[in-house]
Amino acid sequence: MKRLAWLGSSLEEVRNWTGDAQRNAGYQLFKIQSGLEPSDWKSLHSVGSGVQELRIHCSNEYRIIYVAKLAEAVYILHAFEKKTRKTPQVALETARQRLQLLLSQRRHT
Repeated sequence: MKRLAWLGSSLEEVRNWTGDAQRNAGYQLFKIQSGLEPSDWKSLHSVGSGVQELRIHCSNEYRIIYVAKLAEAVYILHAFEKKTRKTPQVALETARQRLQLLLSQRRHT
């Protein structure tokens, strides 16, 4: 099972979600860590290769942007409550920046 690596403020964001959303996210992340497919997701090629968006449907809509293709961990790039139909550009840019930083750090270790 892969470990979870929370980048930036993503863990704090999830901690601000409702209890139901946190439990659902935890279960879906456990499936991802175990190498299984989560219940509802989509690829986010615009952010980077292998980046996916986990969709959490509760009283509100929540999203976790992550990359699971790296051998050592599932990296949580960004987490947010979705308030509009379209994913906010700032959320995509935050995930893109964190992915670039992660890949840069991996190259230098």
